Amino acid sequence: MRMEDLDPERSRAEYAQAAIDDLRWLGIDWDEGPDVGGPFAPYEQSRRRETYLSAFQQRREAGLIYPCRCSRRDLAAALSAPHEAGRLQDPDDEPIYPGTCRPLTSHAAESCSVESDAEANWRFRVPDGEAIEFFDENLGPQRFVAGTDFGDFVVWRKDSLPSYQLACVADDAAMQITEAVRGADLLKSTARQMLLNRALAFEDPKWFHCELSVDEQGRRLAKRHDALSIRVLREGGMSPAIVLGGHADRG
Repeated sequence: MRMEDLDPERSRAEYAQAAIDDLRWLGIDWDEGPDVGGPFAPYEQSRRRETYLSAFQQRREAGLIYPCRCSRRDLAAALSAPHEAGRLQDPDDEPIYPGTCRPLTSHAAESCSVESDAEANWRFRVPDGEAIEFFDENLGPQRFVAGTDFGDFVVWRKDSLPSYQLACVADDAAMQITEAVRGADLLKSTARQMLLNRALAFEDPKWFHCELSVDEQGRRLAKRHDALSIRVLREGGMSPAIVLGGHADRG
């Protein structure tokens, strides 16, 4: 059990405890975690900053990341240009970065650091045109092209927090994760993480992407759909067996 609590605005102790309580109610158990300890503690990402800084430093020294000072307004303007309009295939995915701050050479940002350039987001420079291929244990062969399906992505935010991509690969390597099971909406994230793993000489785990649970309109269930959260279903009298079986039908 790893608590991904990096965002201080959305991560609170009561939320973390509620997640543990709900999972226990479902009958899900774990051998390691923030409530039971283990050989790779701490299991809260908010307490693992040094692990992420080390991974960041290795990429910076290799010239694979660079500071990006684009504001949200700058990105919105660039991505609304005619030549970019057709590239945003998934409204929930990270937009393809237009390359505004990308240096001409891969080693141009070596002298910069998180501390010296605190007003910048740091992006990983993807190898444009390279196909990232992997076999998914559930969905079969997958293929994404860097620079076409996804662009340079953020690995360290200007609010001094690592991105999901960076924290995930650093923790997976440190905790010796051999199998990653997650939703199919993260297939592109897997391609990004494979590039980060390669940059750090980390071994990829096996991948298994699950189909998403959706509502009556075919939209994926998300935290904003509180009426279908585990806590609400639990308080409404639904049993763990029904929730785990995917038959969340109030009728």
